[in-house]
Amino acid sequence: MLIYYYEDQQHQNMMLHTELRNHRKGADKLGKVTWKPGTMLYPIPPVMVSCGTMERPNVITVAWTGIVNSDPAMTYISIRPERYSHELITASSEFVINLTTEALIWTADYCGVKSGRDIDKFALPSITAIPASEVSAPMIEESPLSLECRVDRILRLGTHDMFLSKIVAVNADEKLIDSNGRLHLEKARLVATSHGKYFSLGKQLGTFGYSVKKKK
Repeated sequence: MLIYYYEDQQHQNMMLHTELRNHRKGADKLGKVTWKPGTMLYPIPPVMVSCGTMERPNVITVAWTGIVNSDPAMTYISIRPERYSHELITASSEFVINLTTEALIWTADYCGVKSGRDIDKFALPSITAIPASEVSAPMIEESPLSLECRVDRILRLGTHDMFLSKIVAVNADEKLIDSNGRLHLEKARLVATSHGKYFSLGKQLGTFGYSVKKKK
């Protein structure tokens, strides 16, 4: 998916440069520049989506993903219909979202621009396919968190098809779980992408609800 993401991004950047030039005078007055609709919600997670089976596994790096519901726990991934992984997920209705770390970012980028029709991506020494607990698709052992997903419905949106899915199991690296059973993903060195560039997640600025908590 990322190869198309980059193509879209290059076109988007050209449009933004032109729009910026055309609206610079207006920006001096308003403080903001108005552009045409585009995919400008950043940063986003470059997740590695494993699919297929243990016997014939594949992985694709996806930029369009997120959480859409809490009960039942639901997520989505959007993939162009021409991608090999689209074919595999459509056939099985199952996949696994694996979070990407600094150590995995080169592999994630490679899996985003290469097709599983041509190469075995799990032949790379940096990732290992291991069985999931609820779905036929494998997990990536080196990922700190893997979400097993089962497709609920497919929405045909245009350039991409959205696989709206239920999360049927969550698998976490035991090294990130403390003695009280609490998960510390902040220790996993996760990454994000913005405008085609990859970034490490920075320092903690607060916790959910800290703006309204009473001071001790």
